[in-house]
Amino acid sequence: MGGLSAEREVSLSSGRGCASALREAGYDVVEIDAGPDLALRLADVAPDVAFNALHGRWGEDGCVQGLLEWMRIPYTHSGVLASALAMDKQRAKEAFRQAGLPVAPSLLVSRQEVEARHVMAPPYVVKPNDEGSSVGVFIVPEGSNAPPQLAETMPATVMVEAFAPGRELTTAVLGDRPLTVTDIVTEGWYDYHAKYAPGGSRHILPADIPRDVFEACLDLALRAHRALGCRGLSRTDFRWDESRGLDGLVILELNTQPGMTPTSLAPEQAAAIGMSFPELCRWLVEDASCGR
Repeated sequence: MGGLSAEREVSLSSGRGCASALREAGYDVVEIDAGPDLALRLADVAPDVAFNALHGRWGEDGCVQGLLEWMRIPYTHSGVLASALAMDKQRAKEAFRQAGLPVAPSLLVSRQEVEARHVMAPPYVVKPNDEGSSVGVFIVPEGSNAPPQLAETMPATVMVEAFAPGRELTTAVLGDRPLTVTDIVTEGWYDYHAKYAPGGSRHILPADIPRDVFEACLDLALRAHRALGCRGLSRTDFRWDESRGLDGLVILELNTQPGMTPTSLAPEQAAAIGMSFPELCRWLVEDASCGR
């Protein structure tokens, strides 16, 4: 847990919650704040299973997964390739398109070009290609005259994506089972604060949406999970434009390391199907693998 990414604090919260739940489920747990000495710490502890509660780069992009495979330590969640694909938003979209899944148009461009001119007609979104939790996201509204001036922390190459209007929906997949659909209600857009601050958003589950859209979310989430070769737990996020019916449903992204904080979506969905948080964590431990 923890780690070195921009999502460190969220990961610490996830890790503490998962450690507590795993102890409640009967496991002996050692909490490791992942740093440059991670391999030495793991060698010293010699765990039967590594529960991966890391978020962001290094923790969910295939890096720590490769280390764990090198050390022959079974670990939870997706493997190296699925993790690397999901973290690279543009490559994940390419995989989704090849699988016939609906995604918003996007392109990778230099930060300088984005700040110099509109690279697509507004409204559009500018974000890092390899961060999660809405870190570093800029929305350029319709009618905007000037291109955005990005924060200095933004990478040299960024993703520019056509803004997908509508409601924010999400579906978690556990193993080979899509759980349910959550409708995420916020005052503005679903940013970092809305995701993790108490009261930042309301989660309505099961979502009160037409049955065909509900079933489409379940189907698309499972197909996205399979398209990237995920295992364990994943969560697929959607935007749905009600005015366009099923045609208004698009995949935003897939997260191979969904948040496991008190306000997180995947644990809520597991609870909705009768699986407590300790039971969910136990399922993930028992599903752990090395190189599958």
